[in-house]
Amino acid sequence: MGVPVIAIGVPTVVEAATIVANTFDILIEKFDEFDFLKDSSYEDKYKLIKTVLEPSKYNLAVMPKEIDDLVDNMKEIISNGINYALSVNHT
Repeated sequence: MGVPVIAIGVPTVVEAATIVANTFDILIEKFDEFDFLKDSSYEDKYKLIKTVLEPSKYNLAVMPKEIDDLVDNMKEIISNGINYALSVNHT
């Protein structure tokens, strides 16, 4: 059709490996038993978990239970931002 389009994406799911890697950071902070992971980068922890989960098909994509509210909030934020950017007077 030849019409320029701008697409705005809002992520609504997260991989299980991401959740577990973030959980490692909490465990390291709260429990001395996990001190051996302190020197590991987030990327290293993520790669380790993903390597374990991928072959067993457990690296699921999950979404938060309050996704409907989050989408409604993001809809308002994005539409207000676009309307503000397109308005002539930014007063």
